[in-house]
Amino acid sequence: MDSQTLRDYQAPIDALSGRVILVTGAGDGIGKALSLALACHGATVVLLGRTLRKLEKVHDEIVASGGPAPALAPLNLETAPAGEYDALVDSLQREYGRLDGLVHNAAILGTRAPVELYDVATFGRVLHVNLTAAFALTHVCLPLLKASSDASVVFTSSGVGRKGRAYWGAYAVSKFGIEGLSQVLADELENDGQVRVNCLNPGAVRTALRAQAYPGENRDRLPLPETIVAPYLFLLGRAGRGVTGGSFDCQPPICTTP
Repeated sequence: MDSQTLRDYQAPIDALSGRVILVTGAGDGIGKALSLALACHGATVVLLGRTLRKLEKVHDEIVASGGPAPALAPLNLETAPAGEYDALVDSLQREYGRLDGLVHNAAILGTRAPVELYDVATFGRVLHVNLTAAFALTHVCLPLLKASSDASVVFTSSGVGRKGRAYWGAYAVSKFGIEGLSQVLADELENDGQVRVNCLNPGAVRTALRAQAYPGENRDRLPLPETIVAPYLFLLGRAGRGVTGGSFDCQPPICTTP
């Protein structure tokens, strides 16, 4: 399986029908675009994010478009204690009894600075939100994922999570960690056959995080989030059965900067 196959995928309208998929960072950017696309193709989406107002807006857009009613899961990945993760899983267990998909999309940039000058507290904050919280959420959701006959976990990576670049600091390190976590989990679950695990690098996309990283960039030249969701739909749907342990690009290599 290669990245081009995923990029060329055209999802049938019922490609995600009946599937329950949790998306982090669902209030805007790629998370919002993906949530809308998943619902459009029949999935019941669990919208997780820190800002309830944004999640409610996405919820209303999905309902207005005729998609399955999504669930709201307000959770601040920076500050949430273990009990809030447990409460989320308990709620999902009662409502659905399983998860068919888990998308780790939420992330923060931190600062772009040389390691010598990087603030230690900021480094820890970025690692927690981008990596530790992804581990914690996956950890508590694994029983729900294993309750599905065909579950998919998709981690969102970055070009600087594969080859380190100067001044990307904690963000790059967190994405290297995401790639490693994905590989470890895929290897652990490979023989079970129920849960597949992969990484996707969205590339340069018109998002708030991208604007923060490149404030002088002409955003109009960047693709919109909704134009790069095909690989996510492939991996999260039945088309992606048997694909695990991979790391793919949503855009051609020339565009894979974070």
